[in-house]
Amino acid sequence: MANMKVFTSFYRCAKLSWYTNLESNARIPSSFLGCVRTLCLDSTCSKTQEVVEYLDRLKNFEKSGVPENAGTETDDGFDLGRMKRLMDRLGNPQSKYKTVHVAGTKGKGSTAAYLSSILRAEGYRVGCYTSPHIRTIRERMSVGTQNEPVAADLLYSLFLRIRKSLDQAVAHESGLLSHFEVLTAIAFTLFAEKKVDIAVVEAGLGGARDATNIISSSELAAAVITTIGKEHLAALGGSLESIALAKSGIIKHGCPVILGGPFLPHIEQIIRDKALSMCSPVVSACDSGNRSVMNGFGIINGEPRQSCDIRLHIQKDIPLHIELCEVNLSMLGHHQLQNAVTATCAALCLHDQGWRIADGSIRSGLESTQMLGRSQILKKEEIEALGLSGSMALLDGAHTQESAKALANTISTVCQNSRLVLVVAMASDKDHCGFAKELLTGLHFEAVFFTEVDIAGDKSRSTSALFLKDIWIKTCIELGIEFIYEEDVSNLKSFDGLIHSVGNSDKMILAVESSLTNCLRASNRTLKARTGDQSGVIVVTGSLHIVSSVLASIHKS
Repeated sequence: MANMKVFTSFYRCAKLSWYTNLESNARIPSSFLGCVRTLCLDSTCSKTQEVVEYLDRLKNFEKSGVPENAGTETDDGFDLGRMKRLMDRLGNPQSKYKTVHVAGTKGKGSTAAYLSSILRAEGYRVGCYTSPHIRTIRERMSVGTQNEPVAADLLYSLFLRIRKSLDQAVAHESGLLSHFEVLTAIAFTLFAEKKVDIAVVEAGLGGARDATNIISSSELAAAVITTIGKEHLAALGGSLESIALAKSGIIKHGCPVILGGPFLPHIEQIIRDKALSMCSPVVSACDSGNRSVMNGFGIINGEPRQSCDIRLHIQKDIPLHIELCEVNLSMLGHHQLQNAVTATCAALCLHDQGWRIADGSIRSGLESTQMLGRSQILKKEEIEALGLSGSMALLDGAHTQESAKALANTISTVCQNSRLVLVVAMASDKDHCGFAKELLTGLHFEAVFFTEVDIAGDKSRSTSALFLKDIWIKTCIELGIEFIYEEDVSNLKSFDGLIHSVGNSDKMILAVESSLTNCLRASNRTLKARTGDQSGVIVVTGSLHIVSSVLASIHKS
């Protein structure tokens, strides 16, 4: 991408004129179109629905929340023996292929996606298992040489073949097998039946007691730990140290460990000590030999891209060397460069073990990786389908203090000089104060709208919009941010009066609205009233579930 470095200044253009060039005939990667086709079709797929209904009869901690200490190596931790008995019943399919196991607080899904794409670019048949999904449970599994959700027919036929064994296992465990445990078993069985060369598996919660952690040292190709943060604090022991111990539970004897980072020094030492006790070499993506940089942003074939140079010259434990200039990533932000570097380190470790992985496949895999809801900029026709013409929309599933900071950095870089409006919905077990503080520090929003969405199809873990409002009011007062509060924006004409009363002041509007549709419309009206000739950006965030709701609205229209 020649002259890419000039695009940083290009993005300072107040109108973000590049966005208006996202025409419907722009080239879109087949992997992304696969996700869009899933969004359009899966709600009517009775075969997928039958699988979902079976799983929904099981305990689902994504809906109910995870019990205290469930992910720790204590008597309160999940019973991994239950998962092992289930896999024994299914013939231990996970033993039929090598696996890269990916754990971490943030970045593990993106890192798994990058690594899977690299391996597919080399021609390997890959099984990839991640969570959660945006619109269809099939997104959690992809198999073969294409990065698309598992076909409904394939998933259904497998489910029918093993249903009797699943029923027997559920009965034997007195109904204690969980939604995630059974789904993991289905994925591992799918990968074996399709004879994958290698699997890339994202841990669900923690590592040591996670259902995915039934992989033995002989089956593990590498363990990846991306980051350590405070999400699921109570479930993982109550401290960063206990979280590090839980996630280091995926390390197996003699198998290489790839660290993403950055980590606090004493947290990294906990992981390194565990690796040392298992005689496992460690490679760090934060090694001083990592001289990767982000050059700038631009539009390539109608898509926003960030140009990066990935340069690794690591000497410790496993020597790794690669130089890739002007790698054009579709996933935006400095954190996505770090995820790409982590995946590259993992690929180079596999190469060191004898896996055939060319530098060109690493470049191609990184550049082709797309994920819904990760700094996703909607296309022009999607904006129009939502009735938001004239604005730009950015969807991001950030829901922790760390991911809010990453999102804020991405907004500051990509949306420079643009007026901003925020739409937020969150789960109840998140750090709402930390999330608000990260976004309000260094960014100015014309308005923030608080709404509610179901979490994993259920309201029990959804945070009330009024509670979020109270948190943000408190944070605004602490930070000295002037604001005005509006109880209800369902009457858009009345809301227009509020916008005009605020005028050109810097006061931020805080508003509560249970309807996501009304929030989006009010956001657009706010931008049109307050931006003048400047462009405006609607940022939708707080969980992947609100992202899912927005995308569902697009494809219903």
